Amino acid sequence: MSNTKPLGRKLRLLAAVKSNRRVPAWVMQRTKRQFTRHPKKRSWRRGHLDK
Repeated sequence: MSNTKPLGRKLRLLAAVKSNRRVPAWVMQRTKRQFTRHPKKRSWRRGHLDK
């Protein structure tokens, strides 16, 4: 991937990195471990981002 990217694309990539986190522990406690996995979790090998 090129080093120079448009700002909009950088912001979208950053948002994707931030959103790819685990479910917080307090959410698991509050829901009695009903949500242990994040439904929108994405792997870097599978599941590509939209451009």
